[in-house]
Amino acid sequence: MTADIRTGAPVRPVPAPEKAPAPRRRPRPGRFGVHIFLMGVSLAFLAPLLLAVYASLRPYQETAQNGYFSFPKHLSFEYYRRAYSESGMGKYFTNTLLIAVPAVLVTLFLASFVAFAVSRLKLRGGLVLLMFFTAGNLLPQQVIVTPLYVLFNRIPLPWWMSDSLTMYDSYWAVIIVNIGFQMGFCVFVLANFMRTLPQEILEAAIVDGAGVWTQFWRITLPLCRPALAALGTLEFTWIYNDFLWALIFISNPDKLPITSSLNNLRGQFFTDYNLLAAGSVLVALPTILVFLLLQRHFVAGLTLGSTKG
Repeated sequence: MTADIRTGAPVRPVPAPEKAPAPRRRPRPGRFGVHIFLMGVSLAFLAPLLLAVYASLRPYQETAQNGYFSFPKHLSFEYYRRAYSESGMGKYFTNTLLIAVPAVLVTLFLASFVAFAVSRLKLRGGLVLLMFFTAGNLLPQQVIVTPLYVLFNRIPLPWWMSDSLTMYDSYWAVIIVNIGFQMGFCVFVLANFMRTLPQEILEAAIVDGAGVWTQFWRITLPLCRPALAALGTLEFTWIYNDFLWALIFISNPDKLPITSSLNNLRGQFFTDYNLLAAGSVLVALPTILVFLLLQRHFVAGLTLGSTKG
């Protein structure tokens, strides 16, 4: 409580007027419908995975007697231990990483060069070049299986690169084919992403004396980090799950990727599908881990890194 300067009498402070609460917005009926639709679509996509996880935790005898949609009596991780040991997944995981990691890195590296040249540099025939790379995605893979098989058997390699002394039956064959087929999609996505970047940033760099390499490596490429992260996740998933090229170009069973290990869990006369479900969940874990590691880059700002240095 304060006092009046002239009279000395105490003066009560006037309370500030209370703000009226903001009126609540009533939810529109259409939003409920959208949410219900999205939840239904999400559940439809997750249902097979959830069913596989549920089946992998139950004994096969229980599901054979009561059905897969019955309440469980016993839950354990025994099938996961058996799936990992009986299929030899440790060796196949290593083989898959030796194929997928170099293929993804080289694909993104080369695709970023082409996309920068097509979208940011004034090249003659740049649109035709982009159409050429995009048209490669329309070519069915099965069409060139036989020519590539014959070609890889005739390309010699030194002993330290291939045990067969040819491109066939080596990781190089699968890596090169994956790079060739994934380049078109990556170039298309990165070129369209680079076209949305502000042109003023490159113009300012050119005024400061930046060359083409500086414009690409220190300015454009950091801005493309969200697109590169999204493409890296997709490319790793596609190459990791590839089964066709490894089956055709690799004959040594010890070099096959992880997708081939699931075949080791199938018996000649009987297949335990709960054990197979556990193996499928283990195979899917690396792709889920890659997505969790890179998901924060999906929503990164468009000008990420443009104000650094």
